[in-house]
Parts: sequence; C-alpha cells; structure tokens
Amino acid sequence: MLAKKLLLAAAVASLLSVGAQGALAQNLAIVNGKAVPKTRLDALAQQVAKAGRPVTPDMEGQMREEVIAREIFMQEAEKQGVAASDDFKAQMELARQTLMIRELFASYQKKNPVTDADLKTEYDKFAAANGGKEYKARHILVEKESEALAIIASLKKTGKFEDIAKKQSKDPGSGAKGGDLDWANPASYVPEFTEALLKLSKGQTTDTPVKSQFGYHVIRVDDIRSAQLPAFDEVKPQIAQQMQQQKLTAFQEDLRKKAKIE
Repeated sequence: MLAKKLLLAAAVASLLSVGAQGALAQNLAIVNGKAVPKTRLDALAQQVAKAGRPVTPDMEGQMREEVIAREIFMQEAEKQGVAASDDFKAQMELARQTLMIRELFASYQKKNPVTDADLKTEYDKFAAANGGKEYKARHILVEKESEALAIIASLKKTGKFEDIAKKQSKDPGSGAKGGDLDWANPASYVPEFTEALLKLSKGQTTDTPVKSQFGYHVIRVDDIRSAQLPAFDEVKPQIAQQMQQQKLTAFQEDLRKKAKIE
C-alpha cells in the first residue's frame, strides 16, 4: 500500500514538473511573480522586421531585455495609478486612433495593389511626355533689354559666352557655371524660353533678347540629342511608390466626401 502511494506521488510530481516546464516555455520571464508571455517578444520582433531591420541573435537578447524592462516599468506605473490620469487617457485615445488608421490604410493598399500593367501604362505616359529631343543649352539672364542687346553685340564680336554669363547673369544657378543649363527637355522651361530654344540649331545663339517673367535671356544651344529616358525596370519602384500614394490619397479624399459633417 505504501509503495502504491509513493508511485502516485512520484507521478503527480512528474506531471507538475512537465506543467511547469510548459509554462516556462510559454513565458519569457517571471517578473515580481507575474508571467511575461513570450508572445510579447514575438510581437516586438515583428515590428522590428516590418521596419526593415533584420532580427539577429544579438538583437533577440536586447529585445528580451527590453520586454522585461517594460514589464518592470509597467508594474510600477500601475502601482502609481498612471493609467487613471486624464492626460494618459487622452494619449491612449490618440494612439488608438493612429494605430487603427494605419491598419485601415495598410489594409486598403493590400486589397488594392498597383499592378505591373498599371506601372507600365504610367511609364509609357512618362516616356511620351518626356521623349523627343533634349537640348544642352546656356543662357545669360539680365534685367534690361538694353543689357541683353549689348551682350548679343559683344558675342558677335569677340565676347565669350561663358565669361559674360559668369560676370553678368542674374541666374545664380547657371551663372556660376558659365550659363550652363545641362541637358533638359525643352518643355521644362517657361513657354517663351522653350519657343526660342526650339528655333535654334546646334551652336546657334539668339539674335534678339528673349523676354520672360524672369527678365531678358540670351540663349545658346550647345548640343541636341534624342531624349535619354531611364529603362522601365530602373524607375519601376519609384513609379510604384508614387501610384500607391496616389491611390491612397484618392481613397482618403473619397471617404471625406462621403462623410456627413455637421
């Protein structure tokens, strides 16, 4: 009879040990008698991974210490009744709203992805708008027409375009570079500038000043080439990001339009 009781006690002890081991496996630690579930560490690791940072073995140790530290501080905050203050409740409400809105937008983007066909269509529009010819031009910008006329007269004699641009151009960006505007699509300039530019051949300078909202321009074309557009695969990530933001903005605007605001 005694032997049976000893065997039963051993069996119970064994089951209790297994149960304790199972509880320890589910918990990260026990802080002041309170269990800290391992799921907190898993949740933190997911947040780190979402931010694009790889979770290394060293980081796992740091995150474990972070979770434990938070539990210690949380217990003290609860003792002091921090959660009962109006300020805390207001901040919690704002945090709740922020998280819910973030999840709403993430859910919308997941359900409404930008397809490869959408990206290709957008790229083709970009290529059509920026194709054709590119011009490598220089200009000298002055305030008065008389100044521009004097510069043109000087250029027809012995004046050097680059030197005059550095000395007299009011355009701080190109003036220091001898008037160099680098390669650009003609449509990227103001209409008056574009119109004059398209009339010039390689190496040609305007015979008359070109008036725009900025002043008077003297323009020279250094070279002309077919537009150099980036390949689709090169700009695909940027186009995708832009289109995703456009779709999300449209979703937000649609919700605001439908909302009844009194």
